[in-house]
Amino acid sequence: MLDLLVRGARPVRAAEENGASSAAAHAAPSPSLVDVHVRDGRIVAVDPASDDAPEAHEVIDARGCLVAPPYVEPHVHLDSVLTAGQPRWNESGTLWEGIACWTERKPMLTRKDVLDRVSEVLRWYVANGVLYVRSHVDVTDPGLVALDALLELRSQVRDVLDLQLVAFPQEGICSFPGGEELLEEAARRGVDAIGAIPHFEDTREDGVRSLEIAVDVAARHGLLVDVHCDEIDDEQSRFSEVLATKAMRTGLRDRVTASHTTAMGSYNSAYSYKLRRILLRSGVNLVCNPLVNLHLQGRFDGYPKRRGLTQVKELLVAGVNVAFGHDDVMDPWYPLGTADPVLVAHVGAHATQLMAPSEVAQCYRMVTDRAARVLGIGEEYGVRPGAPANFILLPAADPTDVVRRLVRPSVVVSRGRILVERDPAVARLRWPGEDPEVVDFVRRRDAVGAGWRRGPAGAGALETR
Repeated sequence: MLDLLVRGARPVRAAEENGASSAAAHAAPSPSLVDVHVRDGRIVAVDPASDDAPEAHEVIDARGCLVAPPYVEPHVHLDSVLTAGQPRWNESGTLWEGIACWTERKPMLTRKDVLDRVSEVLRWYVANGVLYVRSHVDVTDPGLVALDALLELRSQVRDVLDLQLVAFPQEGICSFPGGEELLEEAARRGVDAIGAIPHFEDTREDGVRSLEIAVDVAARHGLLVDVHCDEIDDEQSRFSEVLATKAMRTGLRDRVTASHTTAMGSYNSAYSYKLRRILLRSGVNLVCNPLVNLHLQGRFDGYPKRRGLTQVKELLVAGVNVAFGHDDVMDPWYPLGTADPVLVAHVGAHATQLMAPSEVAQCYRMVTDRAARVLGIGEEYGVRPGAPANFILLPAADPTDVVRRLVRPSVVVSRGRILVERDPAVARLRWPGEDPEVVDFVRRRDAVGAGWRRGPAGAGALETR
């Protein structure tokens, strides 16, 4: 007997599986319904929908909802979540005042403080369908309080979600007393990746040296690399080329990620062309954080005022892997946020001018399979036989509809267990002179036969056998 059976779902096809080359095909729903069979925490079969499916302890009638791999968060700072206004607000809205506020907050960190705040936000992530998270954690703290707490929490949550930790030197490696030693200690304590912040170092030479140190530590310990790179509106900040070259020459390649790279929004066209070629050859990943960098960047500009985002559209066209991250949730750099990757994709589509249907599909991919590539999840990611039973059900026509209507998952399954059930959110409209109707922002011409509008039958009404 199966542990869980999901009946009548529409899979989101991956280009790797069907040979499609366009982004639209990559994120298109399959026209055929499938049944997903789950046993012992893994998917044992994905078969054409049938009335003769085997028995299961729990059954969900998907009613044509999309079944998709879970969302992936490639860039967040969990150690600082829910600290906005502590000890004071970032009144200027700049990256620099945010760092100053956080520096004042760090002495207040305790194990319980970190565990309580992060546990709360991880629940938000799971409720939004995120089951893979990469978090940066500040290691420019001689006590490494937040790091130890997050290492402990990583073990506590492993039955629910995968949590990667990046040793992030918020105040620099070369410019912070003992910065290199703290990075080494973080590697010994068990982080998954090594970070750097070269544009924040005192000099360009320090910035280059910080990258050399970070890459060396990662290579010696067999770790990934994820660098806050060129997060500044200075067109002279050009550390991405240094990082990419080191990734290429050390053989780390796609184990390296350049996060933010907002200075690319200020580079001239000739240098941009050269840089995109270097990035593609190196195999590195890039992460854009549209919510936060739209807010932080351009603060020193008059008008015209720069958006302060990296060259997402051009990088995608060049063949570079790019993902979207949330970055911050109610902290000194960003006072808002609900840990919702679909909102990130929605805002990212606007901010980076990715509005053609195939481009909106790319935005969905940047919080799913493209983000999974950043984390190096590999074959463990996807709705396929043999993979962990980690997936979500979405009451939507296709991924573009998910992004347009900001659709949240009706069901979240992790390791074969149903963790989240959500009732459909609807508005009942009483238009004068007409019968009441439900408004869910689905076009009438798209609504015919769309059983998924009601959500899966298992949401709040699971069949148990």
